[in-house]
Amino acid sequence: MTLPLPFGPAGLDPAEVWSVSELNQAARGLLEQNMPPVWVRGEVTSFKSYASGHWYFTLQDGSAQVRCVMWRTWVQRAKSKPEEGAEVHAFGTPGLWEEKGEFRFTATVLLRSDQLGQQQQQLEATRAALARDGLLDPSRKRALPRYASTLAVVTSLEGAALHDIVTVARSRWPAVRILVVGARVQGGDAVPELVRALRTVNLLAADVCIVGRGGGAREDLTAFNDEKVCRALAAVGIPTISAVGHESDISLCDLVADVRAATPSNAAELAVPDQREVRGAVDALALRLAGGLTRRTRLLSERLSRTADRLEAGMEGAVRQQRHRLERIGAQLGALSPLRVLERGFAVPLSLDGQVLRRRDEFTPGLRYRLRVRDGDVPSRVEEA
Repeated sequence: MTLPLPFGPAGLDPAEVWSVSELNQAARGLLEQNMPPVWVRGEVTSFKSYASGHWYFTLQDGSAQVRCVMWRTWVQRAKSKPEEGAEVHAFGTPGLWEEKGEFRFTATVLLRSDQLGQQQQQLEATRAALARDGLLDPSRKRALPRYASTLAVVTSLEGAALHDIVTVARSRWPAVRILVVGARVQGGDAVPELVRALRTVNLLAADVCIVGRGGGAREDLTAFNDEKVCRALAAVGIPTISAVGHESDISLCDLVADVRAATPSNAAELAVPDQREVRGAVDALALRLAGGLTRRTRLLSERLSRTADRLEAGMEGAVRQQRHRLERIGAQLGALSPLRVLERGFAVPLSLDGQVLRRRDEFTPGLRYRLRVRDGDVPSRVEEA
């Protein structure tokens, strides 16, 4: 089938070509001219209040959503800010945000219906069920290993979260092994795929499990508030880190996991050590060890020197003591020596074979003997007995 072209064979008529700005402007005019202001009921999500005074939020029901804005002029007339998840009635005008080409509802009145929206009610019911079974109890939280060698990552294979986790983990700890279990993180298939992926982690030899996704609107994070996903995460046998959305986003998976990370990059920082910090710690430890050995060696050297000094002094004292003892014994022996007796004028008769002659009957006539006096021996002979 051939479609007719909006121009003839002579070529394209520039007057018939619209720019993108003209197209969006025309669409906005059609919306604003043909749709009067209406009341819309919905659940508030992704609420942002800026310093300019404007409010930006999303209204949703069970099957659809619309982005909304409330300008400062109308915000000043509002009684209070709507809470996240609250059901409200908004009065305003449907229109088109020309710069983005997005359909948008501009609210001028915002009335609270003083009840939670359907999704918030489901969220609170799930939170209560998890708390009842103790899955939100802080005492069940496990500490992360200090030096994880293998990471299991549950996230979308196409998302930026996986790139951030791998990049940060590799830069901090190049030796880390990363096992990726892919799963959808939003949409109708997200819940069963996340449950399957988390069960698969229990079959892997990993040290830490990271589950999460990048930032998005609050309604894009609903899979991580599902009770089945939360219970599957609680059943993972290794410490878990939840990194869902931005720092301001808190999901039920964040409450169930052992550790909550502000972003996927932060999850990688928490999961693995920093090689620079480890190297610095090792260097500091080496310096302390070397310093300790040096001090220990110096102490031992000083102790050996003191021991040698004490040993030398002890030996000198012992020798001196023995010398004094020997001198005393020598003096005692000298006092008892016969030579000392001879010095006092006495003489000792000795036989020729050196025996002392003590009795009178040993001096027989003609006996030759020696008479020892102070300065030597005097040859002698017995004339008469």
